[in-house]
Amino acid sequence: MVPLAFTVGYSGKRLDGFLEVLREAKIEIVVDVRELPLSRAKGFSKTPLRAALATAGIEYLHLRAAGNPYRDQKSDIRTCLALYANHLDQHPGVLDEVDRAIAGRRAALLCVESAACDCHRSVLTDRLLRKHPGRSVEHL
Repeated sequence: MVPLAFTVGYSGKRLDGFLEVLREAKIEIVVDVRELPLSRAKGFSKTPLRAALATAGIEYLHLRAAGNPYRDQKSDIRTCLALYANHLDQHPGVLDEVDRAIAGRRAALLCVESAACDCHRSVLTDRLLRKHPGRSVEHL
């Protein structure tokens, strides 16, 4: 069974290796769930990332609404993720938007953290799995 979604973090990765991971997983679209798609890591800001993905035949979509407005709370990851979960409770349309973006495609939710459990994308995927019981999420 194809997973409902994949997730991927780019921390500690070089762009070429990152693209290879996506190609190996046969990802069709990268859904960028960073509120601000900027990075100090070469190639991972929105414009160069979109270009690199296009060259690799992978679509790019930035969903600002799915970003974590509490990322400045990263020193306390539990609080940060709890605030984000509350944010989703108050803005249920965000989850619907993510669900529509990944529907029927091999999609990867992108953020910076390499470990999904330390990232708001884990909250997103937990909520998506509640909507789609019996499905799975794979962390690349």
